[in-house]
Amino acid sequence: MDYFTKWPEAFAVADQTAETVAEGLVEHVVSRFGVPQEIHTDQGTHFESAVFQHALKVLGIRRTRTTPLHPQSNGMVERFNRTLVDLLSKTVGGDQKDWDKQLPIALLAYRGTDHSSTGFSPAMLLYGRELALPVNLLRGRLPQESE
Repeated sequence: MDYFTKWPEAFAVADQTAETVAEGLVEHVVSRFGVPQEIHTDQGTHFESAVFQHALKVLGIRRTRTTPLHPQSNGMVERFNRTLVDLLSKTVGGDQKDWDKQLPIALLAYRGTDHSSTGFSPAMLLYGRELALPVNLLRGRLPQESE
């Protein structure tokens, strides 16, 4: 999550190995936004591994960590995780096996909603405009550049 814009990135993974997490960083973050100067993680074993540390070194990314056994020190991300789970719980099927298919829609909803701490949506702060959401198409009205 970008701390300034509140823009979140989340993606489904088959496992939480260091290799999978490093690949996800490159495929879902670096490929879309470029190499970040810094990332802030918890102290999960996949982030502490030599593989992940090597990936960060190769990419020139500085890493900061949350306080051990104190997830509250990463409160914004923890709050987003709760919100994401809540959004997904409203859209997934009864067997809860299709959450990965619903994830992009949940992210779209979050990214297009004004954040209480900024007064703007993450999309507005990142792109300088609101997202054209499916509901806008149903209403026959897309957001204008000046909105």
